[in-house]
Amino acid sequence: MQPVKVSTRGDYASRALLSLALHLDEGGPTSVRDIAERTGLPQPYLEQILLALKGAGLVRSKRGVGGGYVLARAPEDISLSDIVSAVDGPIVAGDFGQPHTDGACDHEGQCVLLAVWADVGEHMRRYLEAATLADIVTMARGDAEWPGEKSTPTVIPPWAGSH
Repeated sequence: MQPVKVSTRGDYASRALLSLALHLDEGGPTSVRDIAERTGLPQPYLEQILLALKGAGLVRSKRGVGGGYVLARAPEDISLSDIVSAVDGPIVAGDFGQPHTDGACDHEGQCVLLAVWADVGEHMRRYLEAATLADIVTMARGDAEWPGEKSTPTVIPPWAGSH
């Protein structure tokens, strides 16, 4: 089965904003070169991603000597959903279309699977909306558990019931 995944652009955008947030106390803009060096991201690709993040209102830029990028909002006001959506568009499990509302499907099983994929995308979107850049900064600094370190309950689809 193909995994549901965040694109490389979404990952790079998150890493770039995490870098800005981790160095927020240094004040002033951070150059693309510095972000690229700290994150190990390719500078030309990073420049494109930062432009998309600027267009989405997540960063601001300053030109010239001492120029670079700063967060446009506080880290607690930027969700991972905001970041991923800014560079990838809507968060979905796949681009399969919507189920028919009247249950009339063109092909066997199509509608029920479309509903499942839509539900998976909704769970992913809610998870990324709940995680802020500030949360990730806290984890990166070792002041909070990383995802998967704590005993999180397994998510069971509503139709599965208990076994």
